[in-house]
Amino acid sequence: MDNNTILVIDDDRNILAIIELYLKKAGFQVATCTTGYEAMQAFRNTKPTLVVLDVMLPGKDGWTILHEIRQESATPVIMLTAKGDTGERVRGLELGADDYIAKPFDSNELVARIKAVLRRFAPSAESERTINLPDLSVSLENYSVVLDGEQIEMPPKEIELLYFLASHSGRVFTREQLLEQVWGFDFFGDSRTVDVHVKRIREKLGERENWQLRTVWGVGYKFDVRS
Repeated sequence: MDNNTILVIDDDRNILAIIELYLKKAGFQVATCTTGYEAMQAFRNTKPTLVVLDVMLPGKDGWTILHEIRQESATPVIMLTAKGDTGERVRGLELGADDYIAKPFDSNELVARIKAVLRRFAPSAESERTINLPDLSVSLENYSVVLDGEQIEMPPKEIELLYFLASHSGRVFTREQLLEQVWGFDFFGDSRTVDVHVKRIREKLGERENWQLRTVWGVGYKFDVRS
């Protein structure tokens, strides 16, 4: 993500024009796409800093495109949809979306959310983005998890959640706090997406004597490192 381009994928050209106007005013370059069939080619050609992705598209829908993006990139994605129910939010988060905004939306709010997501992805020193533990390394520098010398395949949100918990060893976080810190916005409603991500992380890492991802019943989760 070394350019300043936002890729906006939406079949409503009026919405595209409005978003493009506000993003350019905020100093971004903008690329647009109107169909699901063209989306991945546009993504690969532009190599955007962030993607604003509509769910309802002709051709492939937004969920399919999000899944395809996550197969090859950790580029931030904000889902844009007319559906504002909790189930749709959970689905987007579990598939790896970084934020979610429902239509109709305020353009200034969308720009603010884009900036907030990009701040979370701002580069920092590698030493601050890599955690090394006995037999485990978690890095946000290259979005990798290495266990016993072997790389473990994890989607970006699982890596970010594991990194956040491991970087605050011994501290208990509620599900709502984890959604705010890792997903980066207030989430109202069902927080089971955190449970799903924790379950998947545990299945991939197993249990270790030196460290453990623990459930604190009635509260949330914490990462314990044993000395």
